[in-house]
Amino acid sequence: MAQLRVAIAGATGYTGEELLRLLLHHPHVHLTYLAASAKWDRPTPVSVVHPRFARQTDLSIEALDPATLAASCDVAFLALPHGTSMGLMPALRDRIKVIDLSGDFRLQDPALYPRWYQFEHAQPKLLSGADVAYGLTEYYRDAIRSARLIANPGCYATSILLAVLPLFQAKLVAEGRFLVDAKSGLSGAGRKADTSLLFTEMTENLRAYKVNQHQHMPEVLQEVSRLTGQHAKMGFVPQILPVTRGLISTIYVKVKASTEAIERAYQAAYPAQAAPFVRVRPGVLPQLRDVVETNFCDIGFVYDPDLEYLIVGSALDNLTKGAAGQAIQNLNVMSGWPETTGLL
Repeated sequence: MAQLRVAIAGATGYTGEELLRLLLHHPHVHLTYLAASAKWDRPTPVSVVHPRFARQTDLSIEALDPATLAASCDVAFLALPHGTSMGLMPALRDRIKVIDLSGDFRLQDPALYPRWYQFEHAQPKLLSGADVAYGLTEYYRDAIRSARLIANPGCYATSILLAVLPLFQAKLVAEGRFLVDAKSGLSGAGRKADTSLLFTEMTENLRAYKVNQHQHMPEVLQEVSRLTGQHAKMGFVPQILPVTRGLISTIYVKVKASTEAIERAYQAAYPAQAAPFVRVRPGVLPQLRDVVETNFCDIGFVYDPDLEYLIVGSALDNLTKGAAGQAIQNLNVMSGWPETTGLL
C-alpha cells in the first residue's frame, strides 16, 4: 500500500507535537512537511525543537508557506491558532484535504464567530459546505469519508458531546438542561507565554475561567440540535487542573428513567465494535490515569432515582482524543483504513 503524504502546520505547539508523536508510528503515513507560523525564522531540525524525536525523523520545521504546504502533501493537519486556518483555505482547498484542529470551521453560523472567537469569519461559505464535515468521529463517519475539510472538535466539546448525546437521542433529558463542571490539564491552554499558566501560579491550585463564556459552548449546543433536533440549555464551568494533560467533564442532568434505560442508551450509542474508542462504565466515574496518552473517552455514570439526577463523568486526554488522536481517527475514516490504525 502506497503511503499517504501528510504535513503538519503548527508543529511547534502541544497539539502539533502530539500529532508528530502519533503519526511517526502510523503504518500508512509518510510525513513530508512540518511548519510553524509564517514568522518562523529559519528551517530548524525537529530534534532541536522537540528533542524527543531525535533519530525518528530528519525533517526540519519551516516557516509556513501555503503553496509549499499544498504541494508537499495529500492531507494537511492544521494545528494553528484560531483565526489562522481560514486564511489558508483558498490556497489549499482545491489541492489537498485538510483536517483543521482550530475552531475556524466548527460553527456553522458565521454570526457566532465575533462573540465566541472575536473575529469575523473570512470564509463563511465553507462553514456549511457539502464537502465539510464536523469531526466528531462516532457521529459523522459517513460525512467524514467524503469530506475534503474536517473541522476537528474542541476537547471540551468532544468530552461533553460523547456524554450527553446518547441521553438526548433517547429523550431522557428533562427540560433539555444540563450543567457541566469540566477540568482540563494546562496543555489545553496551548504553548504560550502567559503569567497565569506559570508553575508558581498553578501548582497546588485550581481555577475556573470563561464561566458560561467558553467557545466550546455553542459548538456543543449546535451539535445537540443537529443530531437530535432538540434545543438544549447548558451551564458550563471550565477549570484548569495543575497537571499537564487530561480532561474530565462531570455533567449533571435531570432525567426521568431507570438505571437500566440509561445504560441501554449508552450501550446502543457505543457498541464496542462500532465505537472502539468510547468505553462505557456504568456505576463508576472515570479517572484521568486511565485515558492519558490514549485515544479513549471513558464514560461512567451514577444515578439517584429519588433525586432524578444523573451524574455523568467523561474523561479523555485533551491532546489525544480531544485533539490529535481524534484527528488521526478522522484521517483513518477518510482514507478507508480501520479506525484504530496507528492509535492502538
